Amino acid sequence: MLLPMEQVILVNEQDHPIGLMEKMEVHEKALLHRAFSVFVFNQQGELLLQQRAFSKYHSAGLWTNTCCSHPRPDEKTADAASRRLLEEMGFTTPLEKIFDFIYTANFDNGLTEHEFDHVFIGFYEGAIQPNPTEVSSFIYSSLALIDTQLMATPHIYTEWFKIAYPKVKAWWELQKTAC
Repeated sequence: MLLPMEQVILVNEQDHPIGLMEKMEVHEKALLHRAFSVFVFNQQGELLLQQRAFSKYHSAGLWTNTCCSHPRPDEKTADAASRRLLEEMGFTTPLEKIFDFIYTANFDNGLTEHEFDHVFIGFYEGAIQPNPTEVSSFIYSSLALIDTQLMATPHIYTEWFKIAYPKVKAWWELQKTAC
């Protein structure tokens, strides 16, 4: 039995849906589409990072935020973020959207990410059971260590992480000063 091709939601720069297209075609044509990124912290303020599986079609083996993907047609982005967190990392936790951004990243294999990315934050302390087809490894890391690694070895991180992380860190710092 053939699996249906995964479709993503094409959007304009205001995130209004303008159509659907097969995921690989969208990445080949560099069309703007809806995506999300989830950043999960523990009680110590460490960020849960995942190393993408080495079989991924782009950014394989790179370190990135807790999970990321695309909502399905007719799926709310927040619901998709929760679904994908369970599918990739094996747990759920309440998520809060904190910002969104648009970015474009070209890859060596000819594919391009051009995404309207919704960023969600969560907090979690329990067991993690990553899906090995999605995640090669994971670690909770201090923001100071991430900062150091981004300066010394930025090539080990995904392009979207390098854009979103400073904004997430700024949000985190504001939360600490508000307490």
